[in-house]
Amino acid sequence: MTDLMHHVKFFDENKDGIITITESIKAFIAIGCSPAFAVSAATSTHSAFGPLTTPPGKIASTNIHVSHIHQAVHGSDSGAYDKKGNFVPNKFERIFQRFARSEKDALSWLEVETMLTANRELLKPWTWPAAETEWQLIHFLGKDRRGYLHKDTLRGIYDGTVFPKLRDNTIPRSGHSDA
Repeated sequence: MTDLMHHVKFFDENKDGIITITESIKAFIAIGCSPAFAVSAATSTHSAFGPLTTPPGKIASTNIHVSHIHQAVHGSDSGAYDKKGNFVPNKFERIFQRFARSEKDALSWLEVETMLTANRELLKPWTWPAAETEWQLIHFLGKDRRGYLHKDTLRGIYDGTVFPKLRDNTIPRSGHSDA
């Protein structure tokens, strides 16, 4: 499995390789999102990525196929996944080298916004909202009480290991309830 497959497998509740909107809603709620946000996030995620991940020869749907999740890799993001869904360590490190200013191995929301602006593909503005929305959720879920997203937490989001910890309350939550 690629790192991107590991990232999404938490959302595949029945482990059949296909993530339904219902499974995503349940998973978003389990990791600390409000039900209203979970419905909105799952609907928009599946609408955007479901058709992209549909295997060749199948009718496109809103279901996300884990085996083809690499098809959902998009521009205007950090580049920490390559086009095949593999984690790229040097691109990940570059995030912190270039954008972490107030803390060495952590990002404030302003630093995340600076990164997103710097990574925008100017000729592909349709890729900007996906990156922005993903990073809003990543920062909301992973930030500490002071509002910083730490490197180890972000790495756990990329490889999917943070999601069970959020579900099981074994890492501190940000304390917000608006997502």
